Amino acid sequence: MTAKLARSRWRRILWRTLAIAAAVLAIGVAARAWFLHWQPDRARYPLRGIDVSHHQGDIDWKAVARDDVAFAYLKASEGGDHRDRRYAANERDARAAGVPVGAYHFFTFCRGGAAQAANFLAAAPAAADALPPAVDLEFGGNCGRRPDDAALRAELAAFLAPVEAAYGKPALLYVTPEFFDAYRAALPSRPLWRRAILRAPDSRAAWTLWQYHNRARVAGIDGPVDLNVFEGDAAAFARWRDTSAQPREIPVGAARAATAQ
Repeated sequence: MTAKLARSRWRRILWRTLAIAAAVLAIGVAARAWFLHWQPDRARYPLRGIDVSHHQGDIDWKAVARDDVAFAYLKASEGGDHRDRRYAANERDARAAGVPVGAYHFFTFCRGGAAQAANFLAAAPAAADALPPAVDLEFGGNCGRRPDDAALRAELAAFLAPVEAAYGKPALLYVTPEFFDAYRAALPSRPLWRRAILRAPDSRAAWTLWQYHNRARVAGIDGPVDLNVFEGDAAAFARWRDTSAQPREIPVGAARAATAQ
């Protein structure tokens, strides 16, 4: 092979390699753009909301309100003594921007439900116009000990009783797929906030909120944020917010029967 032919061959290989690399890069950019902007059918689910904690840092709530955000859930507390350091500021500023807000508590297996309820109510006292309180039920970030069904249900009942009495509304249960699989039969009948990233929740139980994204972008927030939609229109949201009338429930007996199958 002559030197000229060798150079020509290597040029073809180089250009072919560069073309493949460019195609891979373009696919990666397109996939990332699709991921960041994916959302459910907004005609069916017109109300979009966020959930945040101190991890989002300082939030420009006026910018958030302008970016198609109809509601927000704010982390208030965790376990028996931890309180989110950004809750008070987020609650104040979100309200000032006209964003309906609710508080959520991260439920730990390592503390009793009554102590956790006291911590939550001290961090997020009930307000008449607040969204129903929410309890975050998941394995990630929790302590290693996992209670059996009866113990979990008892501690959840000890948490929910004072919280719902204070708020005058049924609480919302946030559940990851793993938690729902493990404890579906133990969950009390409450509206569900289901996590199902980039896909619709399965049909095993109805839901009130659906967390569909965990790395989205919203104006006024630096970095990624969770996105959610409400199951219903603005009128249904107003009824749920103000009266929590007839929330969708998991029939506990049916859930246990289904789990046993």
